[in-house]
Amino acid sequence: MNTLIYTSVLGFFCMVAEILNFRKFIVPVLVLGLALIFGLNMQDWNLNKTFYGMLRVDNFSVAFGGLAIFITLLVFILSSEYYAQEEHHLSDYMAILTFILAGALMMFSYSNLTMLFLGIETLSIALYVMAGSKRFNILSNEAGFKYFLMGSFVSCFLLFGIALVFGTAGSFDIQKIAQYPILHQGHVSPLYYTGIALIIFAMLFKASVAPFHFWAPDVYEGSPALITAYMSTLVKVAAFGALYKLVTAVFIYSNQQIELILNICAILTLVVGNLMALSQTNFKRLLAYSGISHAGYLMLIILSSRTQPAAILLYYSLGYALSTLAAFAIALPVFKATGSENIDAFNGLGSKKPVLAAALSVAMLGLAGIPPMAGFLGKYFIFTEALQNGFFYTTLIAIITSIVGVYYYFKVILAMYGQPTNDIKVETSFNYNLVLWVCLALSLALGIYPGPVINLF
Repeated sequence: MNTLIYTSVLGFFCMVAEILNFRKFIVPVLVLGLALIFGLNMQDWNLNKTFYGMLRVDNFSVAFGGLAIFITLLVFILSSEYYAQEEHHLSDYMAILTFILAGALMMFSYSNLTMLFLGIETLSIALYVMAGSKRFNILSNEAGFKYFLMGSFVSCFLLFGIALVFGTAGSFDIQKIAQYPILHQGHVSPLYYTGIALIIFAMLFKASVAPFHFWAPDVYEGSPALITAYMSTLVKVAAFGALYKLVTAVFIYSNQQIELILNICAILTLVVGNLMALSQTNFKRLLAYSGISHAGYLMLIILSSRTQPAAILLYYSLGYALSTLAAFAIALPVFKATGSENIDAFNGLGSKKPVLAAALSVAMLGLAGIPPMAGFLGKYFIFTEALQNGFFYTTLIAIITSIVGVYYYFKVILAMYGQPTNDIKVETSFNYNLVLWVCLALSLALGIYPGPVINLF
């Protein structure tokens, strides 16, 4: 509760800072503020308290809230360099990014469907603005407009689903909603499961799960690169955290029809994400389809939710976020130096900047799930959990598509080492290097010793 309040206060500080001409202090104050909020958040471990029947602070919300704060902290460090030429808009950008975090925190800690809706909309509306924040870039304008139209359309399904659940269960509280099918065994209204399904479909859209993934490639490509990094990490973590909380709370695995639909969505996501990524030439579109494929692996955790694998969800989300942010910490200065966001912008980076090329190679291998990075053990834990829950064929498809997916990550590596050198000088600042090496070091450490996260719950 305090974490959400203080995060919102930081957002309002950003808005006031512009008026008071405190631009130079915005990023340092935000970084320090988020570090303090992270500490306050972890103090709520084992609190297990519900506030006003709307928000519940438990170990799940604290752990995923801490991950969201950590991701945002790294993005803020990147943003001071990324927005260096746009100081007059810095406070606006930072305020909106902070409110995106506030929305994510609500999605992790909701105990009432109204708070889930508020969290999703707080996060989404801010993202619509940031996706189209490059006013004079047609791709950015298109990304913001597409995301707004499709996101608003999906919000209608979310509201309709909440209305159906309230009409049948008589409450917005997820604990009371979970009791409805237990108290009415044999007499459960079909509208109840219809409403639950609509809510789940809305969250699958936010998580870019097939067949609700169609917005992601265009929006990721058109959005500013830093916002693409934020969307591909925080938003995906928030969507799956909220979805996992709903699925485990209402015991959705007891409904075979919805479980079958989720299984089909997982298979579609794995196949579409990995196969479509093979033909991509734009780096951001490549990572968009990569993110879709990773959503497929995360769907295996949702399917296995009867055994409560929250720690595996947290571990995989953290490993994915670290590798993605490390990749963007190198991609951002490369995009700036070359003026291109295609994979060929990395041509010859291995000879010009061998350390950076090696670091990006490690990040790509981490996304591919190659040891010793955290991505390898993350997939191992997911596949093991899915097999224990009886999803043999889905796991087999996941393993096959994971092997196929290695190819498109190697496209970036081959561009750096196997293509002619670009005559462009790539310079990386201290902030970019800090984020890069922190992410790679943590990913490597978790890949070697996963215990601190995997044994958290």
